[in-house]
Amino acid sequence: QVQLVESGGGSVESGSSLRLSCLISGVTFGHLNVAWFRQAPGKERQFVATIMWSGGGGNIYYADSIQGRFIISRDDAKNTAFLEMNNLKPEDTAVYLCAAARLPSYREYTQTYYATFWYDFWGQGTQVTVSP
Repeated sequence: QVQLVESGGGSVESGSSLRLSCLISGVTFGHLNVAWFRQAPGKERQFVATIMWSGGGGNIYYADSIQGRFIISRDDAKNTAFLEMNNLKPEDTAVYLCAAARLPSYREYTQTYYATFWYDFWGQGTQVTVSP
C-alpha cells in the first residue's frame, strides 16, 4: 500500500519560514517524480513545485508565484521529499499536498508537470496558515 505522509505545516506570521516533509512508503521512491501542490478554500488545486527522479535528470520546476522563495529537494535514502518555504505571505495560506508520479514520459512530463493527471499518488495534506 502506497502512503504519502506530509508534515511540517503550521501557523506563522508573514515573512517566516517553514519546512514541509513528505515521507513516501510502499513504492520505490527513487523511481518517482515528486511534487507539491496547494489548495486554498474555495480554490482549485495549484501546482507549487516538482523534482524529478535522478535517472530523469533530477529536473526541478517551480510555479511563478513562489519562484525564489521556495526550494524543493529530496533525499532518496530517506524516501522523503522536502519543501522549504521562505518569506511566507498570507496568500501562501493553503493545504499543501505531496504527490508522486511513476516515471511518466520524460518529454511530455517536462512540458506539463503542473497537471494533476500525472500524479498517481497523493497525500492528505498539511495546513499552512500565514497571518499578516
